Amino acid sequence: MASPFPLLFFLGAAALLRTPAAAAPEEHLVTGLPGFHGDFPSNHYSGYVTVDEASGRSLFYYLALSERDPAADAVVLWLNGGPGCSSFDGFVYENGPFNFEPGTKPGGLPRLQLNPYSWSKVSNIMYLDSPAGVGMSYSLNKSDYTTGDLKTAADAHKFLLKWFEIYPEFQSNPFYISGESYAGVYIPTLADEVVKGIEKGVEPRISFKGYLIGNGFTDVDYDFNSFVPFAHGMGLISTDMFEDVKASCHGTFFGDVDNLCQEKIERVHWELKDLNKYNILAPCYHHPEIQQVEFANSSLPLSFRRLGETNRPFPVRKRMAGRSWPLRLALRGGHVPMWPGLGGRSLPCTSDELATAWLDDEDVRAAIHAKPWRP
Repeated sequence: MASPFPLLFFLGAAALLRTPAAAAPEEHLVTGLPGFHGDFPSNHYSGYVTVDEASGRSLFYYLALSERDPAADAVVLWLNGGPGCSSFDGFVYENGPFNFEPGTKPGGLPRLQLNPYSWSKVSNIMYLDSPAGVGMSYSLNKSDYTTGDLKTAADAHKFLLKWFEIYPEFQSNPFYISGESYAGVYIPTLADEVVKGIEKGVEPRISFKGYLIGNGFTDVDYDFNSFVPFAHGMGLISTDMFEDVKASCHGTFFGDVDNLCQEKIERVHWELKDLNKYNILAPCYHHPEIQQVEFANSSLPLSFRRLGETNRPFPVRKRMAGRSWPLRLALRGGHVPMWPGLGGRSLPCTSDELATAWLDDEDVRAAIHAKPWRP
């Protein structure tokens, strides 16, 4: 469960309670959500911001105002990674206003309870589906679904500039960018766009204060080379096994390694085959036999090895929002061709059933103002 407390170091003490000016578009106001009964602890808004008129490229956002002091508290943008993951992943499973629980009937909608650790306790938290083709975001030009990190950052910056025009009451609030995983690329590239815009005097001026990255992707060689040392450091493999692998691999555990080194690395993976690699303290939701993605570098496609190259284009799969296209693809990366083994199924040990059941409901999509899916 994500906690709001890491944000406290920059949010500071609350000022006298103030209410934001009524500039927020009323047509974006979320008046209720299926599965939740009661009043929201703060106003919620969701909808689209068009970042390119010619192609109709539009990005979807969901905003939960601060439950403390929305006029003074920071605006925090949240980005999930992937590339190709909807930020509703964070909304449903991590730091959003609600905890999602299974419904009372098989196949029924999940039940929503207020999350006491929501980041909306101390900030105006906004979830953005980016780039176009991810989650609820879309384009009328299918060529936009082949994109790259730099275009993604440029579109997200355009989104922010237009969003602050729509919500001028937040232009003076401290602004932070946050996220996880492949957002380790999304966030610095977007931050660079924001800073360059500020230096050029672009209006509206964004009161950018910093960014937060959790479990961030950085570099393929660095990240994947860390797996064996991490496993040893966490006590998941014995010192004897670690020293054996290190001696055979000469300290390099990924990339162009010889057959003996590869054999030793695969022994480590076999030792940890039942491990939830996303959370070593939690059990696997799916049985290991049906896990679709492994760390063994021999199975990684070339396109995955090139993650992090900011000029490298990457395709994103079709936008989902309708029963004809499984929602889990947007939440977990789905048909991004660099993940061919997924085949529309879940990542290892991970359940996306609650989010899929909830977001694939027509009443939910209507409540959050998501547009119908287009083939």
